[in-house]
Formats: sequence, structure tokens, C-alpha cells
Amino acid sequence: MEEQGNREELQLLLPAPATKPTCNLPVPNRNSDLNLDLGLSMSIDPVQPQSSSPPPPPNGSQKSNISNANSNSSSNSSENNEVIQGMEELKQQTAEQVRLAAAERAYADRVREMARRELEIAEREFARARLIWERARAEVQRVERMKEMSASRRINTASLEINCHACMQSIKYCVRGSSWSY
Repeated sequence: MEEQGNREELQLLLPAPATKPTCNLPVPNRNSDLNLDLGLSMSIDPVQPQSSSPPPPPNGSQKSNISNANSNSSSNSSENNEVIQGMEELKQQTAEQVRLAAAERAYADRVREMARRELEIAEREFARARLIWERARAEVQRVERMKEMSASRRINTASLEINCHACMQSIKYCVRGSSWSY
């Protein structure tokens, strides 16, 4: 019996392992009530089953019980500190990700606004170019009409010039004044 008590005491004083098992499920006793703990936890440690009665104290003195309780509370507080530190790091990482996402969104908004402005400027320049092209086309048409009018006047005056073969004098019909000249 004494040997079993020493083993229990040694088990309580062992340090926590460096690597934690991925799945640490307790095996329920047939005599104990089933404890279905379905709560979700953000902690890294696996959920410890809650026992209905504390384990019997070892056959050691009251001092060993107090030292065990102190070591358990110090290990619990260090585990709590690790959990709190992990949560704070997670909060910092989340805040950094949110900040980066906000900065990326602001950059995307600026780029979108610049693209919209450039599109408006391009549309205005295109409208100006179309107006200039239409004015130039109208000017070309006007010049072509003037050339046609000038050419038709030359043809008219050329056809109205009559040569008298008998006297070899040029007789011209003046288009402007509608009079004959010799």
C-alpha cells in the first residue's frame, strides 16, 4: 500500500511534458457517473474531466498535500498565463490582419477612383477629338464645294468665249455683268 502511495505522489510531482498529445480523452470508470462536457474552449490544452470527488490523499503528511496543491496551482497559473499570452498574440495577429485588410481596401478604393477619373478624362478627350474631326470634315466639305463652284465658273466662262473666225477677235461674254465685250 505504501508503494502505491509513493507512485501516486511521484506522478503528481512529475513536470508537464513538453509536447502535448493531440487527443487526450479520459476513459470513464463504470462506477463513476458519465460526465459529458460538450463546452467549446479556445484554450490549447485538452479539456480535463471534472471528477465528482477529489482523489484520496496520499499517505504522506499534510505538508505534502499543501506542496502538491501549491505546485498544482503554480502549474495552473503558468498554464493560464500561457493561454492568456497565446490569446493576446492571437488578438494582435487578428488586429494586424484587420489593419492590413483595411489598408488594402483603401488602396483598392484609391486605384478604383483613379481609374474612374482617367476614364472620365479619356471620354472628354474623345468627345473633343470627335468635335474637332467633325469641324475639320465640315471645313473640307466647304472647300470642296468652293472648288466645284470655281471649276464650274471656269467652264462657264470658257464655253462663253466665242472666237470670230472671220475677224479673229475674241468675244467674251462677261458673266458678272452679263454684257458682251470685244
